Amino acid sequence: MLTAVVVAGGRSTRFGEADKAVAGLAGVPMVRRVADRLVEAVDAVIVNCRGDQRDAIADALADYPLPVAFAVDPAPDEGPMAGIRTGLRAVETEYAFVCACDMPFLDHRVVDLLAERARGHDAAVPKLDDGWYQTTHTVYRAETMADACDRALARDDHKILAPLEDLDWVVVDEESVRARGSVETFENLNTREEFEQAAEHFAE
Repeated sequence: MLTAVVVAGGRSTRFGEADKAVAGLAGVPMVRRVADRLVEAVDAVIVNCRGDQRDAIADALADYPLPVAFAVDPAPDEGPMAGIRTGLRAVETEYAFVCACDMPFLDHRVVDLLAERARGHDAAVPKLDDGWYQTTHTVYRAETMADACDRALARDDHKILAPLEDLDWVVVDEESVRARGSVETFENLNTREEFEQAAEHFAE
């Protein structure tokens, strides 16, 4: 059993005044495109968001085939790690796949790989050849990671890698990702221009 936590509470300032999470991507709200990609990999979806986003996201996920729940930020704008923590606190399964709401090319085969690698550990974190850890595309042991986030926030350390200092985690390298699926799974959209380019892909 695996739960997905979709982190959607950011302000997405580079996107403009509209909420990127529910912005239409080739006619479909982005958060729905991400959620649809998860159907084959997880058993339930939890959306972390601000209170003022909930209704619009719920509308975007209407008739979704898996159970959907919301984990609303108690204090908005505390950053992605706080959003991950809030989302993981709502998880009932041992492990959860955490992703950002702006990853419409998410590959369920890579999610499966991360879930396999995480088994027996606290996290399986992808690391691409460019050196970047993909911490918002990772499988975590939910309660353990939430506790680690709490400790990092308590010491005022908001770096997204900070909680990993307390975890037993494994790295999943780019070669392993490519052997199973597509590295496009990590692509996120931040600007209107990126939306327009991605829309061309979905229109094909």
